[in-house]
Amino acid sequence: MDRMDRSGLSSGFTTGSAAAAAAAAAVRFILDKSCSVVKLSLPGGRNIVVPITGCRKTEEGAEAWVTKDAGDDPDITHGVVVASEVRISDDIGITVLGGKGVGVVVKPGLPVQPGKAAINPGPMTLIRKSLGMELPQGKGARVILSVPDGEELAKRTYNPRLGIVGGLSILGTTGIVSPMSTEAIIGTIKSELSVLNAAGARIACLVPGNYGRRMAMLLGIPDNMIVNISNFAGEAFSMVGNVGFEKLVLVGQIGKFSKLSAGSLDTHSTRSDGRLEAIAAYAALHGAGSDDVRSILDSTMADEVGTRISRTDWGAAALKELADRIVKTALTGAVGISECACLTFSLPDRELSRTDNLGRLIEEIKENAKILK
Repeated sequence: MDRMDRSGLSSGFTTGSAAAAAAAAAVRFILDKSCSVVKLSLPGGRNIVVPITGCRKTEEGAEAWVTKDAGDDPDITHGVVVASEVRISDDIGITVLGGKGVGVVVKPGLPVQPGKAAINPGPMTLIRKSLGMELPQGKGARVILSVPDGEELAKRTYNPRLGIVGGLSILGTTGIVSPMSTEAIIGTIKSELSVLNAAGARIACLVPGNYGRRMAMLLGIPDNMIVNISNFAGEAFSMVGNVGFEKLVLVGQIGKFSKLSAGSLDTHSTRSDGRLEAIAAYAALHGAGSDDVRSILDSTMADEVGTRISRTDWGAAALKELADRIVKTALTGAVGISECACLTFSLPDRELSRTDNLGRLIEEIKENAKILK
């Protein structure tokens, strides 16, 4: 894998990739195979080679550990040890559990059910896939993941606020950690928009991340018309008009986009919030009772709230209000843009609200994509 991106910064690998590599190395150690490095096949077809820091025998199998490398990203988990203890069994199947320093989910609304270890679906799939490639035919395994410093480090993250206690989350959508230098990301956004516009695009789809990109593609928007703006909505809105775009489509998860509806142009969790407060205000505006408003404010995850209230008349109206206000925020910042459409969703891929013009602008994007140089 080429670890340098176009900004010259080095990428790294996620805690999920570290756990998967450690688990594969532990199996190799049990089977007396070389385990100094592990090659992982990541979602999307990319491969990375992960160095193994160490391996040791245990009473029931083996344990291997990896030192997390976040590259040039200012990641709090850079340099932490992620370990996987593996026991091979005669029972076909792979069980993955959380051990010391891996958090436990205690509130609903996350991709992992309450009471389970905070191991996200992407890493869970990667761990099982990597183990399946190493295990002898007809064998299964039990894996216990641990992060020795995880409990202490988690206190410096948003995990307690999100309803994850006792440690870090095992994360990673793509398996890769991309550098998060503000300057580099904004430069990349500008470059992508400029190149797309120069190729003949007059309408673009902006998304805040990989989940938004996936949802946009499910809507039929061509991948080459989608630009990831990360948390930098304000900068992106300023750019689109300046480089010559005429129209916009916005597709994003409700947590980040509810901030946009209230006028926040930097959606990073450490620099803005008000997600639930915005939703509560729109709910009250459209007829929610005081108990309903209090329930929204006492919740943890915007995804869970959005999904829940979408089943009510006032909730559907509130979510529509949210989408319309996001468009107003975008048009205020994107000078020269004549029209904007928006869709918000909750995981996994559940549409919550859309503006009335979304379908028409999606068709315009498809047509525009056909004539790009």
